[in-house]
Amino acid sequence: MKHLILIGDGMGDYPLRDLDGRTPLEAAKTPTLDRLARAGQIGRVVTTPEGLAPGSDVAIMSLLGYCAKGVLTGRGPLEAAALGAPLNPQDVAFRLNLVTLGLDGPVRMLDHAAGDISNQEAGELIKALAEKLPLGPRQLHQGVSYRHLLVWPEAPENLPSIPPHDHRDQVIDGFLNDPALSPLMDLVRASWPILADHPINKARVAQGRRPANSIWLWGQGRVPKIRTYQERWGLTGATVSAVDIIRGLGLYAGLQPIPVSGATGLLTTNYQGKAQAALEALRELDLVVIHLEAPDECSHQGDLAAKIQAIENFDAQIVQPILAGLSQFEPYRLLVACDHYTPLSLKTHAADPVPFILYDSQSQADSGASGYCEKAALEAGLLIPDGPSLGRLLFGPERTS
Repeated sequence: MKHLILIGDGMGDYPLRDLDGRTPLEAAKTPTLDRLARAGQIGRVVTTPEGLAPGSDVAIMSLLGYCAKGVLTGRGPLEAAALGAPLNPQDVAFRLNLVTLGLDGPVRMLDHAAGDISNQEAGELIKALAEKLPLGPRQLHQGVSYRHLLVWPEAPENLPSIPPHDHRDQVIDGFLNDPALSPLMDLVRASWPILADHPINKARVAQGRRPANSIWLWGQGRVPKIRTYQERWGLTGATVSAVDIIRGLGLYAGLQPIPVSGATGLLTTNYQGKAQAALEALRELDLVVIHLEAPDECSHQGDLAAKIQAIENFDAQIVQPILAGLSQFEPYRLLVACDHYTPLSLKTHAADPVPFILYDSQSQADSGASGYCEKAALEAGLLIPDGPSLGRLLFGPERTS
């Protein structure tokens, strides 16, 4: 039995006046997803355990059949694994975003992604920061686009984690001046003159693009202990994603990352390359996880048209070719879901149970669903309470030893 998990990051949303009370999932043209919802099992799954924040690290762990509570310490260690950055037990790994701050007057978080800065531009900035920041024993590691890593041996304990995408277009002086955050904010402020004077940012400003004029540290944690798919279900597998957090989580779970040229995590990612890489990997492996970041990024930007386009691209350029290619691998099971809601009205994540489809090539039926959307999943009446329960539904009972 082959298994596929297809994740459209942040596709879930709330009804919008601009869409006559529909959600982006309802408004988007998704014929393949709708067909799967009717021929498979549709419902909702709780991906954010009570007491945890609805981030992709927590939510995608649930879609992979895990519970983050008591296991996950932060997204930083996951990204460290993806980047090949070794962590000692005393090390704390922080996500380091390149961001755009409004520094005229009260400081505002204008863009958590620094205008979707390119890998080449980001690499030059990270190099300058590594040379000029007062890092001491701390180490910078370049990631993808705006997403990077800081490894901090024996970091101060109990530092709050402030996700920058939660505070887009908001004044952040309260964080900058909070004594509890001073170990982080001192480093943030130290980055300002380095980045302001860099030719990359001067060129971006001259071209009317947002500069990466600050760093932002968050999502910190130490190495987690996660049982692998081989240990739990006897499965081998891989991940296909442009995002380090997914690749890192997969590595801890025993899933090998498959690099795809042109995979960016943005609306213009290499959809064909991702789908082809997944199908090729299934020839040797039991499971492939494909993750598409674009709907989430469009939601953080508050761009309704782009979010609908991202959902339609997911359907037409990921789900449709994957479904067509899976005929050579029967029998198979296919799970399609978003990890969390990223409502356009909030521009950040929400913890609502997410709609999912479970399609089994051996047991097709008529679910009666109108298609794949939040409303249809709610009307189906099926609610999976947590990640481990979803894992058992997809893969069957876990090994006892």
